[in-house]
Amino acid sequence: MSNVIDELRQRGFIEQMTHEQELEDYIDQGNITCYIGFDPTASSLHIGSLVPIMSLAHMQRQGHRPIALVGGGTGLVGDPSGKTEMRKLLTLETIEKNAMGIKQQLSHFLDFSDGKAIMLNNADWLTKLGYISFLRDVGRHFSVNRMIKAESCKIRLDSEDGLSFIEFNYMVLQAYDFLELYRSQGCRLQMGGSDQWGNIVAGVELIRRMQQQTAFGVTFPLITTSSGEKMGKTAKGAVWLDPERTSPYDYYQYWVNTDDRDVAKFLALFTFLPIDEIQKIESLEGADLNSAKTILAFETTLLAHGRQEALNAYQAAVSMFGDREIPKRLLPSSTIVRSQSGVDDLSVPHSHVDAQKLKTGIPVFKLFQEAGLAASGGAARRLIEQGGAYVNGHRIDAFDHLITDRDLNDEKTIVLRSGKKRFHKIKVQE
Repeated sequence: MSNVIDELRQRGFIEQMTHEQELEDYIDQGNITCYIGFDPTASSLHIGSLVPIMSLAHMQRQGHRPIALVGGGTGLVGDPSGKTEMRKLLTLETIEKNAMGIKQQLSHFLDFSDGKAIMLNNADWLTKLGYISFLRDVGRHFSVNRMIKAESCKIRLDSEDGLSFIEFNYMVLQAYDFLELYRSQGCRLQMGGSDQWGNIVAGVELIRRMQQQTAFGVTFPLITTSSGEKMGKTAKGAVWLDPERTSPYDYYQYWVNTDDRDVAKFLALFTFLPIDEIQKIESLEGADLNSAKTILAFETTLLAHGRQEALNAYQAAVSMFGDREIPKRLLPSSTIVRSQSGVDDLSVPHSHVDAQKLKTGIPVFKLFQEAGLAASGGAARRLIEQGGAYVNGHRIDAFDHLITDRDLNDEKTIVLRSGKKRFHKIKVQE
């Protein structure tokens, strides 16, 4: 029987690990506790954080307890890892606000009820440390010679700004986090990005020295697209998990536009679909490959924003780009609706209009107001004048344009759209 490390390895999560065989034996004992730190520099995570988030979710799905550690204390110092200049230092108030936003997003992936997963803030212990006692008890276990050889330090030492003393302490503080979580939560596994290897190993070593126990570390590779770009970078900027920063529709569109070469890799990393089903699509091309992209977009949006928003985004794409019948044989474990007929009433708000009234014609601005896509007739007019009103995917230019039964599509409906993400379907009532 494979354990969670086998699953993560097979899906492409693992780059390096300490004590490989000992870690697998430890996990086989069941119900372990693991943690990953999240930098609270913003109130939202972006999809560059999905690999660590998904790894915690895999751990939980296999019966283990994940800890999401918000770096409230280390955020006051700044992590030099992967940076060529010093980070902007944050206030406690900003960090606390950001932490609340991060927990809300993580709750889509992790179950925090009844202690199944926990979220902690390292400010709770780091801000209470006494400097002299910390140097005596913890600092003495660190070799400056080894610290400056760590990749995160080397990059900064070679940079124009150099490495500040406050940042040089970051490795010691992260190692202390691991020690604290070992003591208070029995946590013996820390995971993180490849740039965290030196910090993680420092924590493993500190636990060995101070507790005479073996702890473990796992790092993930930096995920790039086949074109060599960093994950989550678009012309508009980062793709955020916060729906206020990146709408569920735009989130869906990011994934549906995945490079053909990345579809199988991203399905393995960013969905929970069975790996044997994913392996079967590696040689797909044409319409089937496009259907696999649709499933990828649906499943990733489902995880980040819930089923209703995933259905909305799917419906919106169908309304604008046409329906695509998704074969049942393709990734059969996906809960995507396989045809347009199955998503109709689930995804888009709708209302009915009298057939005779539609035959006579209804000014489009009134239709948008009655559908709730504009607060008033004046707001509907402004929406149309600003180019934000669409009927069946076509932009409307005149606010008094008459909508009649000739505008009914093949499904005998009329699809209204306000902006990029608000849809309403008009159905005829005989």
